[in-house]
Amino acid sequence: MEGNDAQSNVAPTEDSLEQVVQQYWGYPSLRPLQQRAMQAVMRDQDSLVVLPTGGGKSLCYQVPAVCRGGLSVVVSPLISLMKDQVDGLTSVGIEAACINSLQTSQERRSAADKVRRGELRLLYIAPERLLQERTLHFLQHANVSFVAVDESHCVSQWGHDFRPEYRQLAQLRDVFPDISIHAYTATATEQVRLDIAEQLQLRDPELIVGSFDRPNLQYRVLRRSDPVNQIAEIMNRHRNDSGIIYCISRRKVESVSASLNALGYRTLPYHAGLSDAQRLAHQNAFIDESVSAIVATVAFGMGIDKSNVRYVVHAEMPKSLEHYQQESGRAGRDGLSAECCLLYSGSDMDTWRFLIQQSEDESARDAAEDALLAMQQYCVRSVCRHRQLVQHFGQSFDAVTCNACDICHEELAPVEDALIVAQKILSCVVRVDQRFGAAYVTQVLRGSRAKKIVQNQHDKLSTWGLLKNESEQNIRHWIDQLLSEKCVQQVGEYHVLQLTETGWEVLRGNHTPQLLTSTKSRKQRPQPETVEMINSDLFEQLREFRTRLAHEKKVPPYIVFGDATLLALAREQPEDMESLGNIYGIGKRKLADFGELVLDEILKWKAESSASST
Repeated sequence: MEGNDAQSNVAPTEDSLEQVVQQYWGYPSLRPLQQRAMQAVMRDQDSLVVLPTGGGKSLCYQVPAVCRGGLSVVVSPLISLMKDQVDGLTSVGIEAACINSLQTSQERRSAADKVRRGELRLLYIAPERLLQERTLHFLQHANVSFVAVDESHCVSQWGHDFRPEYRQLAQLRDVFPDISIHAYTATATEQVRLDIAEQLQLRDPELIVGSFDRPNLQYRVLRRSDPVNQIAEIMNRHRNDSGIIYCISRRKVESVSASLNALGYRTLPYHAGLSDAQRLAHQNAFIDESVSAIVATVAFGMGIDKSNVRYVVHAEMPKSLEHYQQESGRAGRDGLSAECCLLYSGSDMDTWRFLIQQSEDESARDAAEDALLAMQQYCVRSVCRHRQLVQHFGQSFDAVTCNACDICHEELAPVEDALIVAQKILSCVVRVDQRFGAAYVTQVLRGSRAKKIVQNQHDKLSTWGLLKNESEQNIRHWIDQLLSEKCVQQVGEYHVLQLTETGWEVLRGNHTPQLLTSTKSRKQRPQPETVEMINSDLFEQLREFRTRLAHEKKVPPYIVFGDATLLALAREQPEDMESLGNIYGIGKRKLADFGELVLDEILKWKAESSASST
């Protein structure tokens, strides 16, 4: 059944939403907020939709585009993201195309011809190209039904990824006065939401904000001590899985990728210093699963819709919770369990402060500093990670425990004698005349006889060796926590430690800060369904089968079938086309294209399993 013919048979009513999502995507139902968002499109009411990564934002405009007919224009900032979505749509039988600078002139002409013939349901385009006069003139005669602005946080100067060209999208209201405009984003505080609505000139928009909680993500923050081996330990837990590793600088990206490859892992670097061709090749290798992990700068978005990323590691702290929410949110988009680990050090604050001074204008520095402090608080506070993220975005978190972070798993525990430990650290800061930084104070507390300490006669201090039985990592972590609780502050170019009034109150015994330490005991935690809970042998065989199909079709493996679909296949082991058609993620097009092949693969596995057991 060809895309355009099939689509024209669907009645353009709200009742058809469920029918379309089942027919094309193979999903049994819509989530309530998805349905609300789609209904706004169907009744031509402007909307602003904030759903976390993995919340199904794309369906909110893709399904109505099929139901309504005409051409739906999708504004997207990244070429790779456009291509990803177009591949996904065409794989389920929906006519879609994109126009971008990496295409040949013939490819762009082909897309334009399809628009003229009314064959396309969705056209993806970057804001710069869309706002060209010739493009707008062309689209005015293309029966545009509505405009969807993806990644709309880019509109706002208060957002974490502001792009000036997005501000110019306000022109669309004048060019297309009679159609609705819909904004979609994964991360937007109330301030950013108001700015998006104002800048895009949305008219009485339907505001839909989903929960920012991602319960399938396991959050963990570790004090960075041996980053390459710490990352390797995480990768060992996900041997056959895809992952993303973020670093602040291009140099660190290159060194981390090289070090991991030297240990036998398969990674590639990804940053703005690479040529366009290199970035594209490395990204495609990750998407096609030729390499298991990509190592990328946090400043350069991956822009992919890859659903089966099972872990995201931040080798260094990102500069805001908005960035962290979006970057860590690239894990577990399919709803299955995924791990998000942040390796933190107090030096990350120094790095970001330097970069902020270099890159931000004076008016933006205060906001950037506030965002940085909120990010640091996330790293060092003894509060559930899920709770902190949800509350940062202005929502409440009512559960007693998330059962999905290091705090709730009790991987970090309160220090029993927190007041005494804090007093030892602060007393040492005072004894060295408040003229040295955290690294030096740590050495004194551990009883180091380093040359500088002996020269300064600080090995004679009463605080020398007070914490000699503690690791450097623990002491540095406690100093970070004391900084976070404003018991000490870093002053001057060399970030020397000085006590605050709160710190003096601690020394007097009038205030007890909360300090955490790592613990080896962990709570047994409930997990979403994983491969280990079903037949992992069949799952792995189906994954290899999916890769072969993807190479034949020249699309990413997750476009063929997501991990959630493979999991359902391994669990249900369907034996006929009817039962196969009831599997999550298998719509009519995929059933027709791959159904017999999938059944043959399952039958082959059963035969081999039966033979090996006799």
